[in-house]
Amino acid sequence: MRQVFDSFAGLDNFLVYLTVSLAYLAVFVTLYLRVTPYREIELIRQGNMAAAFSLSGSILGFVIPLAASVQHSVSLVDMAIWGFIAMLVQIAAFVVARLLIPSISADIPANKTSAGFFLGSLSLGVGLLNAASMSY
Repeated sequence: MRQVFDSFAGLDNFLVYLTVSLAYLAVFVTLYLRVTPYREIELIRQGNMAAAFSLSGSILGFVIPLAASVQHSVSLVDMAIWGFIAMLVQIAAFVVARLLIPSISADIPANKTSAGFFLGSLSLGVGLLNAASMSY
């Protein structure tokens, strides 16, 4: 019976890190939806796959380095700092993509899936590099 109780020894830390991570995810999605010049959620509800690819890739591109920050952090403050950096990097990836391909702001609402897939893949790739960079 003691082993069962010992298994729950880290439950408080788990809940704290999970709560902070989910709050960061909510903040990221809110910021990302404000930075993009189109309404992804509305477009996704209408069946726009370009918006779905783009938003999904950006969420995954943020969650992967956020998970790395949880895994590699030495404290909750350390995790919060690196999670914030991950958020900034992911927002910057969208800004750079928009500068490189100015038509992307019109292509996503027009459901040009190639643009959505490219933006989602770029976001995911940047997220993977971001996460790997946190493992120093």
